[in-house]
Amino acid sequence: MSVLPTRHRTVTVRGHEIAYREAGPADAPVLLLLHGFPTSSHMFRDLIPLLADRYRLIAPDHLGFGRSATPGDFDYTFAGLAALTAEFTEALGLDRFALYIQDYGAPIGLRLALAHPERITAIVTQNGNAYEEGLGAEAWAPVLALIEERTPETEEPVRAIRSPEGIRWQYETGVPAEYRDLLSPDAWHHDAALMAREGQDDIQLGLIADYGSNFALYPAFQEYFRTSRVPLLAVWGEGDQVFVPAGAEAFRRDLPDAEVHLLPTGHFALETHAPAIAGLIGDFLERRVGE
Repeated sequence: MSVLPTRHRTVTVRGHEIAYREAGPADAPVLLLLHGFPTSSHMFRDLIPLLADRYRLIAPDHLGFGRSATPGDFDYTFAGLAALTAEFTEALGLDRFALYIQDYGAPIGLRLALAHPERITAIVTQNGNAYEEGLGAEAWAPVLALIEERTPETEEPVRAIRSPEGIRWQYETGVPAEYRDLLSPDAWHHDAALMAREGQDDIQLGLIADYGSNFALYPAFQEYFRTSRVPLLAVWGEGDQVFVPAGAEAFRRDLPDAEVHLLPTGHFALETHAPAIAGLIGDFLERRVGE
């Protein structure tokens, strides 16, 4: 099987340059890949070639992340990023697509689904949470303190999350020893370099402080699951301490037909299990969507 190339493109949305990766036939079913914190579309570099023979894969860098613009005058909230992502899909002419959501990509993607349920063919959630029980208590303690009251004292522990050490912790924690040598140090060095750019402190603190707005939407997300019966595949790194496995299992409460797979890895499951995840996605979409 020949490997289709990944193209690195940009499009201007609302005056902001959005960078994105694209691969696959132009007329194939679309899978929109939405990355999490603190990374970018770089997290999909191994997955995209594994699915590009069957799907059109599009992976944008959220505004403020990756190679996308980092304007200082944008309102960095999850509502703001979701609205911009919706405009991004419209700029590319995407009217029907499946979602791959991870970490920050989950509330962004699920806000898209609330606004335009008719556009969503299926959801693949990889450590992308929508339930309170999915929140790891220790990892979320400093974030919850910041959400409750933003002060210099509550900001400082959260800054550590995007430090080089904090980023590496997210990649390595929960990954068994037998898979540790599959982790590429390039991944966390890539993220750390981008997180160190001027302006990132304000961007990232603002977004993390806004995360409580996503908790407020959890009931709406869950109602969407119940009413839409959207096909959903949860592929979850079971060692993740940010979004713990209970969050994956919880999808079955509102979507009894949800397919849940816990993988022996951590938060960034694609770093160690991209081939396995690609296999699960291909089988799932073929059976449940049939496009």
